[in-house]
Amino acid sequence: MSDEVLQQDLSEVQHPGAVFMMQLLFKEPCAMPEKQRTLEVMTKHLTDVECFCHDDKVAGYAARKYTAHFKDASMPPQLMITSCNAFDADRLGALERSQMWDCPESERILSECKYQVVATDMMAAPLSARDRAEMVMDFAEALVELYPQCEAVLFSYSGKLFTADKIRNHSIPREDRFVYFAVNVRFFRIEGTEDMMVDTLGMGTLYYPDLQYHFRGLDPNVLVTHAYNVAGFILANDNPIKDGDTIDGCTDDGIDEALQWVCRYEQSLIQPAREVVDINTGEFAAGNREDKQ
Repeated sequence: MSDEVLQQDLSEVQHPGAVFMMQLLFKEPCAMPEKQRTLEVMTKHLTDVECFCHDDKVAGYAARKYTAHFKDASMPPQLMITSCNAFDADRLGALERSQMWDCPESERILSECKYQVVATDMMAAPLSARDRAEMVMDFAEALVELYPQCEAVLFSYSGKLFTADKIRNHSIPREDRFVYFAVNVRFFRIEGTEDMMVDTLGMGTLYYPDLQYHFRGLDPNVLVTHAYNVAGFILANDNPIKDGDTIDGCTDDGIDEALQWVCRYEQSLIQPAREVVDINTGEFAAGNREDKQ
């Protein structure tokens, strides 16, 4: 856990994600896989796909298993893969690099990988959250099979980094993959105080709010687990949380149904600026709160 003081910048605003983006990282440049091989791997993971473009610069596939409904038309979302190009890890800020807890080798990977392939979805925003989450995770698994030389995948919206082997060999249930791989639960200590922050980054890709906990006197690892559980609940239930609702709280010993924590929709305290569900941790809450228990 770094002691570096990170500068806050709430002028950076994160808007809900019309495009989901992944950066596949490589030590050496790689060629675009040939069309038939790409189609075979994409079909294996996504069931029903159609190639609508493929050359040495870009490949595009329609995910026909899904239908995106627009005002005047319906069509399958598109999955795009770029050619290999330069990757500059120096463009990642100190805050982003400090929150790559899930990849202990992050600094080595970022220093060694000089190339990237960028993969995105397009015209997928109208999909239901669960369909989009399933689709992009199947896409990620197809990509790391398609590019065996890929070292790691950076989920661009959340700043979460995983080795490609972790994605190739995981045993995460299908319904939990998006929150596990694409949602980053971050941890911060507030300088000059005993206050701490745990928040999530990445739920906005599905047009859901992120989570935020401002607290003290509680093991942050317990709140990290709590945040993952609440994020999974939001995705599984199409976000039933309303302003003022309560959820089960926890102590260092785990979930305690006797503790009911109040949820409020607010703007985030930590960059990027975005909508969050602020979860009041009751006796452990920090900051000025009208509903502090």
